[in-house]
Amino acid sequence: MFRDMIRKKQQLPTEDCIRLLKTEPRGVLSLMGDGGYPYGLPMDHWYNDADGCLYFHCGKRGHKIDAIRSCDKASFCVMDSGFRREGEWALNIRSVIVFGRIQILEDPQQAIDITRQLSLKYTDDIVFIEREIQESGRNVLVFRLMPEHITGKLVNES
Repeated sequence: MFRDMIRKKQQLPTEDCIRLLKTEPRGVLSLMGDGGYPYGLPMDHWYNDADGCLYFHCGKRGHKIDAIRSCDKASFCVMDSGFRREGEWALNIRSVIVFGRIQILEDPQQAIDITRQLSLKYTDDIVFIEREIQESGRNVLVFRLMPEHITGKLVNES
């Protein structure tokens, strides 16, 4: 069902893909939007080592939630800021694309726990995180992307 990469030499090992998913702060989540148009939006995420899923949080209403409820298939693309090799002008960029299905978490406590973990990726200010959860936690929707296929590559711009 999922295509093989054409330029196999550019393919990243799975461990490198996971490392990118864990370290890069955001990516683009792509969904099937209104009228069959693709809907891609930047999203913060957290990769959970325990289950291999990506987690996201957002508000409970809007285009994104309508798209998820309409079709659970999605892709998520993350890329690093790139690097230059000694003596080269071209940028080398690593990217990962995750294909999978989205599941909205129904358990409010699990959603809060995941929100806390996701927040810890961006700040270690526990007081801030707990205050935000206390003030806004009941309005947060958390969903997971359960990977069915992960592929990554290193591309040189030249």
